[in-house]
Amino acid sequence: MDEHTVPAPLFEEHRPRLRAVAYRLLGTSEEAEETLEDVRRTWRAPEHPSGPPPAGPDRADVPPPPGDPTAAVARACLDRLRARETHHEHPWDPWDPWASSGPPRPGGAADPDGPTAADGPEERPLPSALDGLTPPERLAYVLHDEFSVPYEEIAPVVDRTPAATRQLAGRARYRLREAEEMPEPDLSRQREVVAAFLAAARGGDTAALRELLDPEVVLRADTAAVRAGAAAAHGPGAVAEAVAGRAGTARKALVDGAAGLAWPPEGEPRLVFAFTVLDDRITAIDALSDADHLNRLKLRL
Repeated sequence: MDEHTVPAPLFEEHRPRLRAVAYRLLGTSEEAEETLEDVRRTWRAPEHPSGPPPAGPDRADVPPPPGDPTAAVARACLDRLRARETHHEHPWDPWDPWASSGPPRPGGAADPDGPTAADGPEERPLPSALDGLTPPERLAYVLHDEFSVPYEEIAPVVDRTPAATRQLAGRARYRLREAEEMPEPDLSRQREVVAAFLAAARGGDTAALRELLDPEVVLRADTAAVRAGAAAAHGPGAVAEAVAGRAGTARKALVDGAAGLAWPPEGEPRLVFAFTVLDDRITAIDALSDADHLNRLKLRL
């Protein structure tokens, strides 16, 4: 074992807490352990930390000391979550949250090999709604609300300002139906954003398209939409490229009361784009083409 594989004492001292962080972010015990091992091999504590590790039992709820490896573990988890967004193992179904990400857990059951409520407050069973968050939202929410990591320390991990990181956590709370709520969606503003998206797609203005998309925008497509060529994508560039062609020839529609697009431009819709718009940016586009899915929608052209 060379010097690069010797675990730092500080890392091992806080392994229970780091494992809890990784488990809450990734959702499975196996991935959490793999991530910890990956980070352990490369992480090094600062040469001159501002203070010694706090005294106390070796538990997950021990506060993080200066220079602790939480940020390194969080970055590694974020990479895995982003990769998961673009490499779904199961077809996406908007009415089946377990089909969109992570291994199936029938009935919302927790990972049988993962932590249990008896292991500590941070390791209680995972709510299935976490899988509906974008990777940065999940990271901001879990680190801040469940592990009390300040927004200023989370911001560099998600490459945002502290204010924007606070907003990510706020979006997550809203989606998880926590106490802190966001304002009701502004339908008129949604229509403006989607109309601008449609105009940019029709004009072939890729720069304008990307400007309307959130940095963590995700395109989800059901099985029929995938067969029609609408592959899942993550990030402004990939999403813009994936939807520009069909969106450019689509028509405006209300999808379950929200602004959206329907294709083809005439006749019965065979493909519907449902948009999620937050703070004047498109954060998600759902491409629906399956007949059963379309029949469930309240669609007004």
